[in-house]
Amino acid sequence: MANSTVHTPTRRWSVRKRVAVLLVTLLLLYGALAYLFLPALWRHYSRRHPSLEDVPGITYAADGIPGDPLNVALIGAKEQVIRIMLAAKWHPADPITLRSSLKIAEASVLKRSYDEAPVSSLFLFGRKQDLAFEQQVGNDPRKRHHVRFWLTEKLDPDDRPVWVGSATFDERVGLSHRTGQITHHIDGNVDAERDHLFRTLEQTDDLAGKYVVDGFHKIREGRNGGGDHWHTDGNLYVGIIKRD
Repeated sequence: MANSTVHTPTRRWSVRKRVAVLLVTLLLLYGALAYLFLPALWRHYSRRHPSLEDVPGITYAADGIPGDPLNVALIGAKEQVIRIMLAAKWHPADPITLRSSLKIAEASVLKRSYDEAPVSSLFLFGRKQDLAFEQQVGNDPRKRHHVRFWLTEKLDPDDRPVWVGSATFDERVGLSHRTGQITHHIDGNVDAERDHLFRTLEQTDDLAGKYVVDGFHKIREGRNGGGDHWHTDGNLYVGIIKRD
């Protein structure tokens, strides 16, 4: 009994020492992973793919007024972009026609669901968006996540096309602060919508990886065609879609 009492503090010190060593080891591994390995991995991804520094950072409305900022990009063929967006539960937006315009007006007034409601046209490279997708919030078409994509002339090392996009969240319908026209007003935190898009893409089996273009935006705040203020950390998220 006496011997057990004498050696107990020694055993406790030994256990504490092992725990301390383990904690230090885990902290070192975390530091190496978070600050060395993963940043190097993203830099590797970035070096293997085309530079996007010469891509315009802002879209434009039909009248030439600056529109929403670009904040996302996808690498893959058109059918792969459509496939991953559908898998992530985004609906393709209907084209703007008299019928779709009347339908969204009725849905907005009566708060009826319209998952494929049209989105207004924004322009990049001298043309309107090539693809547009949305996620309605509840049954109110006035609130929705949406993203427009444009095909660029760039190709990745495997000759796959690069798409750049603008993801924003419509929080209400109102009058444009610039023109007085009826329009959707966006949430100014465009980074939150960029992050939302990638969270949904990561829930699919079609995203092979992603990397971040740091400092894509030199000007990090502004107003869009409806006069809505937006702000960003300046980063562009790029998603690499799995090959077929």
